[in-house]
Amino acid sequence: MKLRILFVLVAAASLWACQPEINEFEPTKGSADFSVYMSAGNSLTAGYAGGALYRSGQENSYTAILAKQFEAVGRQGAFKIPYINTEDGIGIQGATLRTKLVMGYSTDCQGNTSLAPVPANPNASQQELAILLGTSVAADGPFHNIGVAGAKITHLLAPGYASLNPFYARFASDPANAVINEIGQIQPTFFTLWIGNNDVLTFALAGGAADEITAVETFAASLEAIIMTFKASATAGAIANIPNITDIPYFTTVPYNPIVLQDQTLVDQLNAGYAQYNAAMEQFGLPHRISFTMGANPMVIQDPTIPTPPGYEMLRFRQISEAELVLLSIPQDSLKCGFWGSMKPVPGQFVLTMDEKSEIEAAIIAYNQIIESAAQNNDLALVDMNSVLKQGSTTGIKMDGVLFTADFVTGNAFSTDGVHLTPQGNALAANTFIDAINKKYNARVPKVNVADYEAVRLP
Repeated sequence: MKLRILFVLVAAASLWACQPEINEFEPTKGSADFSVYMSAGNSLTAGYAGGALYRSGQENSYTAILAKQFEAVGRQGAFKIPYINTEDGIGIQGATLRTKLVMGYSTDCQGNTSLAPVPANPNASQQELAILLGTSVAADGPFHNIGVAGAKITHLLAPGYASLNPFYARFASDPANAVINEIGQIQPTFFTLWIGNNDVLTFALAGGAADEITAVETFAASLEAIIMTFKASATAGAIANIPNITDIPYFTTVPYNPIVLQDQTLVDQLNAGYAQYNAAMEQFGLPHRISFTMGANPMVIQDPTIPTPPGYEMLRFRQISEAELVLLSIPQDSLKCGFWGSMKPVPGQFVLTMDEKSEIEAAIIAYNQIIESAAQNNDLALVDMNSVLKQGSTTGIKMDGVLFTADFVTGNAFSTDGVHLTPQGNALAANTFIDAINKKYNARVPKVNVADYEAVRLP
């Protein structure tokens, strides 16, 4: 007898007829001065995708797309990007360097082969990747795109941040600088800023088991300091708000109930195995019960917050609720062959409980209120990426014949890491920025045809 695990199958995306949305107007700058454009932010701004930073990802970042479109309304000169000299990419997972994730064929513990994200170069050595990541390109600067993978809002203000983050160290004009010191070397007339995602995301990616959410007061003060640094030279700009984590596939792809049982004998054995647990929960006056039935069942997860009496800490586990989230990082082979979620509780770093989810959502609401107020108080365009990605996760967004959803791999918007955008997703983001900029500054910046950009490439 064995368990069959329900997991997400990756299917080929449907093809949509492309009817481009034509910009039927003469480009004009309105009241904005686009002559020197600069962008700041985190991995989304840098062009990070598929779990890594790589050349074509940088070339197709939303900032690079915006820079090209701003040429029609007066942007001058080169838009300098701190390119990394690899197409395989370099990402950091824990303490390990890896190449980007691409779609390929993977064989699981049961001998089944299917499409799944796999490393672009599984044989790349740590030394090779470290040399590529550690090679400075500062001499090619100063740069107009200063997006830094992994950066929180406070990191942009931290002197010496290069010593903590190699993605900044590789292009920092001075290792002692804060990221915002790079702004003065460009003296932009127009800027975009999309920052704050990592202030909740790093906590969420760890299943609430590591890191902390940035305090709201700290977030507000940091945002104002960054904007003031830009406004020393820039007369106009746009800032984007933060999407809810429930709108990105990293947190919505794996179901809460992947334990599929097709053998009544096994169901009975599991229920008998948890009989003592259920009796103890009843004795302690706690509501938790574990029960399995034929068909799909919720996973059993660790929960250190269960208030068991002293000496009964080993009973701090329960079945997950439908409203809680399972992370894309959960090892599928452990579910399929290691009895995770049935005989063994799933470790907490692979799950967001209701308390953790509520904490994250409260912070995002507060951050977005701060961002909206900052846009109003500083006369900047507000780019509502939160609403756009919410639409993508519900009804979907149709643009230039392309349907964007929050589906993993097949939804066109998100790359193989389930967090960052595809080139096509970046084109959607760029058009969202342009809509907000045109409205705020009475400009006519032309939008791009998103169908001209790639989504996830299938083998």
